[in-house]
Amino acid sequence: MKKIRLTLIIVFLGVMNYAQENITSELEKAYGEEKYDLIISKHSDKLNEYPAKAVYYVAMAYYMKANDKKVLELMDLSIQKDKTDPDAYFIKGMTFNYMGQFDKAIESFNKAIELDSTNSNYFSGLGDSFLSQKKYKEALTAYTNATEKNEPIDRPFTMIPQIYAELNQPDKALEAFYKSKQTISKESDSYINALYNIGLYEFLNKEYDKSEMAFKELVELAPDDFHSISKLIQVYYGKKEYKKTKLLKEKLYNAYKQGILKDNLKEEFCYDQFEWKDKYIFAYERFAVNEGKLYYKHIFYVTNEKSGKTEFTIQTENSPVSVELGGPKYVLGMDRNGTHSTFRYGFDEGFNYDDLKKTVLLILEEKIKAGASSRPTKKNNRG
Repeated sequence: MKKIRLTLIIVFLGVMNYAQENITSELEKAYGEEKYDLIISKHSDKLNEYPAKAVYYVAMAYYMKANDKKVLELMDLSIQKDKTDPDAYFIKGMTFNYMGQFDKAIESFNKAIELDSTNSNYFSGLGDSFLSQKKYKEALTAYTNATEKNEPIDRPFTMIPQIYAELNQPDKALEAFYKSKQTISKESDSYINALYNIGLYEFLNKEYDKSEMAFKELVELAPDDFHSISKLIQVYYGKKEYKKTKLLKEKLYNAYKQGILKDNLKEEFCYDQFEWKDKYIFAYERFAVNEGKLYYKHIFYVTNEKSGKTEFTIQTENSPVSVELGGPKYVLGMDRNGTHSTFRYGFDEGFNYDDLKKTVLLILEEKIKAGASSRPTKKNNRG
């Protein structure tokens, strides 16, 4: 009789284990198919009967629906049933990160790492917590550990160069962006971000060939990235290869006509930048023209190196009077401290940029004096 009863218990336990494995597989499949609402509606009231991993998948459905309170409740239940599953602690950490409770997140990630020190995700999540607290050195250590695991995810490779940038270590940032580019998927936004930053850092280093390579690849992958098109134009101006900018400028002008340019590209684009003494000068070209009236076309913003604020501008101004008299299309002007000055130097359409830049530098060095100056009583529309 005892033998029969023992056999029945063994059979019953076997059926229970099979049922639990079956429900876990069912939930895993439904989660993989993104049936989050179905999982929640069908299984939320049966969790006390479910094994830990089944509860985990229901919690993940809530996670994908951004119900943080429910996620924490169910992950705790899953952990009560099985304290050895690092994924439950990891998702708790991610949820605490979303909630801005970074100390609790760090505690959860460390518990996940204690159970499994081979998972790149766990260290990356820990890095996110430290980064949110602006603990850059701790974040850098966590992200670096994440890159050294088997099958590392993309995120730490993306974040490491940004931390070096925050720490004002541009050389290490550039090196890390190159490593990021070599490692992460070309289909990801992070790859585009790496290319942009490589192009930018190399441009600032005056390594124009390397910058060109990065921005050309970026524009090929993202042909409507108009900010990168503007940067590539600046690279060619740095190399004095002005003819190569023709098609790029045409693309910007077409986008302007379609009304699809945004932010600081809506009205103008930067095509060159250079230093003069303790000033940094940005050369912009405005899209709009106002034929028959005065308008500014090419504007050199002279900025304070420390504050970055514009102190004054020197610009080409379309002069209807000059054109009527058979003179050049543009004359040089300057707006400084509320005073507008003009200079007896003119430029026709298709002018040589080197000549314009040299003349602007002569004005900056006060080797050319203004022909006329005025202080307007009201703001003129020179747009």
